[in-house]
Amino acid sequence: MAELAQPVAAVVLPTYNERENIEAIVTALRNLPVSVHVIVVDDNSPDGTGALADQLSRALDEVEVIHRSGKLGLGAAYAAGFARALAAGYELLCTMDADFSHDPSYLPNLIDGAKRYDLTIGSRYIRGGGVVHWGWSRKLLSWGANTVAHMALGLHARDCTAGFRCYRRRVLETVDPASIRANGYSYLIEMLYNVQRAGFTVGETPIIFADRRLGQSKISRNEIYRAMRTVARLSLRRMKGTLTRCVTRDPAPA
Repeated sequence: MAELAQPVAAVVLPTYNERENIEAIVTALRNLPVSVHVIVVDDNSPDGTGALADQLSRALDEVEVIHRSGKLGLGAAYAAGFARALAAGYELLCTMDADFSHDPSYLPNLIDGAKRYDLTIGSRYIRGGGVVHWGWSRKLLSWGANTVAHMALGLHARDCTAGFRCYRRRVLETVDPASIRANGYSYLIEMLYNVQRAGFTVGETPIIFADRRLGQSKISRNEIYRAMRTVARLSLRRMKGTLTRCVTRDPAPA
């Protein structure tokens, strides 16, 4: 029997009611030209996603499952998955959605980006990227939220809310994922902000984002409002830091 290739990265998959997608997304990840270890973080999905993920884990060495007691937030799910992957010694840690809005075929490009960047983002808003199957209002809302975050926080990335990412280990050893105050999708903005503030390099690779094939979207108006509050809070923090540096700067010689 041929030996399985050593995984080059861990992929954290937060799930809540993704029974219709979980087996297909795991199969797609296993069929990639790079070998990855999949960490499913399930928030006690009522539809049985966690039980199906357990079946996959028992059959496949490259799949493991973290069960949480309830819907505790996307950010906390990422943090739980990161902790498990770091403890296992992985040097590259990726995140993506389990609903095929992030096409697994782009994952090798993200992993390749780790040769150049500490954090690589699968981006909708650079040349070659885009969105399909969205109405104009959702496109405008997403573009506007990203533009505001990009400008207000001085972020280099154009897609600040993207969850399709590849982190080098040293990033998550420096910027503690569990220390991020925001939860939900705004976690992604604050994480990016802290990564850039810590001096790590951030790059983007283009992806086409497609609305989920099956199941219901987890995005709500409350998520958008929370993201805007996070941007406002971090913007104030940024301004306070700038004022502090100006005040404490050595005075010019007379």
